[in-house]
Amino acid sequence: MEVAVVDYGAGNIYSVIHALERLGIRPTLTNEAELIRRADKVVFPGQGEARQAMEYLRQTGLDQVIRNLRQPILGICIGQQLMCRHSAEGDVDCLGIFDVPVLRFQPQRHEDKVPHMGWNSLEDVASPLFDGVDDGAYVYFIHSYYVPLCPWTLATTRYIEPFSAALHRDNFYATQFHPEKSGCVGERILKNFLSL
Repeated sequence: MEVAVVDYGAGNIYSVIHALERLGIRPTLTNEAELIRRADKVVFPGQGEARQAMEYLRQTGLDQVIRNLRQPILGICIGQQLMCRHSAEGDVDCLGIFDVPVLRFQPQRHEDKVPHMGWNSLEDVASPLFDGVDDGAYVYFIHSYYVPLCPWTLATTRYIEPFSAALHRDNFYATQFHPEKSGCVGERILKNFLSL
């Protein structure tokens, strides 16, 4: 199986590559359109800033490549946010795969810290991406911006307010949490993605 990991200058990409290698996959880290189009599965991971990331995607034409993919693609963390319509981070238009905005957490109480960082539980999990993952399973988050609940919400997490921990539309899947840092639960989710 050929798995392409989209290289667009974002951070935390190598932890995703190592997680895939632990599953017996030797992914290709690339920003080459043809390699991405030819892959059986595509992973769009990273940590970074939305405006800078979108500028790079537009300059290289990867924005159109990603929008037009037909094989399963998994966005992770900022990858999920960039798949949405618009991000409050840098006030930038994104890929528009999911017609929903990305908003900044607004603390309501003294104990509400931003970024949301650490382990939190998943609720309302559904779809083959979460086969074998129970409601209440814990995964690892680090983010200051979130996707509100919407028609494409695949799993929910509550922090300050309920938000989309995962999204799905057609061949596009995305998680706000980091499956590559989420122990055996995250490993199961990555295995499920590779089996789609």
